Amino acid sequence: MDKELIIEKIKQHKKQPNLRYQLKERTEVFTNLLFYTLFDIDTPVESNLEKLEAEFDNLVDLACWDTEKPCRKLWESYVEKLPRILERLNLDAEATVNCDPASLSIEEVYMAYPGFYAIAIYRLAHELYKVGFPLVPRLMTEYAHRQTGVDINPGAVIGDSFHIDHGTGVVIGETAIIKDHVKIYQGVTLGGLFVAKHLQKTKRHPTIENNVTIYANATILGGETIIGENSIIGGNSWLTESILPNSTVFHTPEIKIKTKPNVS
Repeated sequence: MDKELIIEKIKQHKKQPNLRYQLKERTEVFTNLLFYTLFDIDTPVESNLEKLEAEFDNLVDLACWDTEKPCRKLWESYVEKLPRILERLNLDAEATVNCDPASLSIEEVYMAYPGFYAIAIYRLAHELYKVGFPLVPRLMTEYAHRQTGVDINPGAVIGDSFHIDHGTGVVIGETAIIKDHVKIYQGVTLGGLFVAKHLQKTKRHPTIENNVTIYANATILGGETIIGENSIIGGNSWLTESILPNSTVFHTPEIKIKTKPNVS
């Protein structure tokens, strides 16, 4: 075995000069610290904000490869948004308590509900996504995805009092728009009707209007698809066209009874 030759060949194929997995690890540290700062009653806010600023500077050094974009200046504007983000997350938690008869307390929602955790990390990532902070917002939501099974792209736009029940297998695409008081269940996909790179700058994912409930394993596709307010989408439904307000959509299974052959 020519060890030096192997090392040289590996180096030749390591082609991405900015690919540092330390960024992924530091993003996870930042995300955890941010979550505790907002929710944990024993975590001191003032000192943790200083720690968060230091972690944010680390992320800037690792993620902002374009020196023309002053990422370091984003921290002050981001931290100013945290009270409003927390206010909205409290509304999400209250929506879950009000929607789910299995929830025994609001503390349980904050600590044990994967849907709430995924929403929390999405909202924290979304503000960085909006100002164009590179890669970190996606790493934040992917961290939540890995822990919860809920995949929310940080580019999605989600209104107030959002509830995800159970959560596993939920997919919400980058250009999806979800308005207020929407409830979705496990396995729901808000996805694109077509997958092609040239559609990157177009709206590819559906719009969900106010007070819509989408039950388990429903699939709703397409950037022009609008689910009208106060509608109910039944489990296992497949939609690629808009639905008028106050509609109910349901999947009708075909049931066949298996009979035993006659034995003479």
